[in-house]
Amino acid sequence: MSPLRPQDSLNPTQDAPPPQLISEIGEAGLLQIVQRYCPSQVVGDDAAVLEAPKGQLVVTTDVLVEGVHFSDLTTPPYAVGWRSVAANLSDLAAMGSRPQALVIGLGLPSSTPIAWVEELYRGMQACSAGWGSPLVGGDLCRSPHRFVAITALGEVPPGRAIQRKFAQPGDWLVVTGPHGDARAGLELLLHPEQGSSATAAEREWLIKAHQYPRPRLDTLPILDGIPDPLRMGGMDTSDGLADALVQLCQASGVTATVDEQRIPISAALRQVFPEQALEWALYGGEDFELLLSLEPGVAQQLLDRLPGSVCIGQVTGWDPEGTVRLRGGGILSRQQAFQHF
Repeated sequence: MSPLRPQDSLNPTQDAPPPQLISEIGEAGLLQIVQRYCPSQVVGDDAAVLEAPKGQLVVTTDVLVEGVHFSDLTTPPYAVGWRSVAANLSDLAAMGSRPQALVIGLGLPSSTPIAWVEELYRGMQACSAGWGSPLVGGDLCRSPHRFVAITALGEVPPGRAIQRKFAQPGDWLVVTGPHGDARAGLELLLHPEQGSSATAAEREWLIKAHQYPRPRLDTLPILDGIPDPLRMGGMDTSDGLADALVQLCQASGVTATVDEQRIPISAALRQVFPEQALEWALYGGEDFELLLSLEPGVAQQLLDRLPGSVCIGQVTGWDPEGTVRLRGGGILSRQQAFQHF
C-alpha cells in the first residue's frame, strides 16, 4: 500500500458526505461527544467530585458571554458579577458542597471602561462574601467580546454528595422555591411595555429574580441536620425545571409523575404574566433553585424545615428513557429548554 500523500487528505472525493455541524446535534449531542474524553466516574453531574484530604473536592466551571448571557440592555455590570458567581455557587449547592474559593477568568475588549470592571468585581465579591468563598485568583485576556469564566471549588463530606444518578422509585421530588420569575424579569427588561399592568413592587421582584438570583446553599445546613439519609438525588434548575426533571430521571433510569398544579409560582408572575406562568416555570430557566429526589421521610423533614419548598411529584418506577409525565397529561421534553447550539 502506498503512503498517504498530503494532497490526499486535503482533497476528499466528491462522494464524501459534508461535515456534521453542531447545530445538527444540539447541546445534548455535543455533550455526549466531549464527555467521551473525560473520566466516566467524574462527568455527568453539576460539578466534578474529587478526593480531598478532609472529604471530597468539588470543582465546577461556568462561563457567561456577552450577547448570550448578558447585555448592557438587561444586566448592569454589578449584576453580571453577581450572576456569574451565583451560577457557580448554585452548581456547588446542587452537589451538596460548601464553597471554598473562586478563580476568575475574564476576557475584555480594550475599550471596556475601568468602571465596568470595578462594578463587575464588586458584584462578584458581594455574592461570594455571604458564603465564605473568596476570589483567590484568575486570568485576564483581551477579547472581542466580554466574557466571565469562573471556576468554583467546594468540599463535601464523604457519602454526602448529591448526584443525579441517585433517584429511585418511591422518592418524592422536591423543589426549593418558585420558578419562572427570572424569565419574567428578562421579559420586562427586554419589553417593558409587556408589564404595563405590573405594580412597581411586582416589577422589582421579577427583575431582581433575573439580575440577582440566589444560590440555594441555605438548603445544605438543613439537609445536614437530617440524620444519615441513604442517598440524595438532585441537581439545580438553572436550565429550566423541565430540563432538570428529565435529566435527573434519565441519569437515574427512572420515570416520574409531576403535578403541574403544585409547581411553586410567585404571586407576581401569576399576576403580571398569567398566560405564560406555567410555561416559564417549566422552561424559563435561570431560577437557580434545587430539584431533589429524596426518600419520603427525608423529604418531609426538608419540607418542614425549609420555607417555600414544595413536593411537586414522585418517582414512580424504573425507565431507561427517563420519562417525566405531567398529571394533567403530556410528557416533559428538554427541547423547549435553553440550548446553546
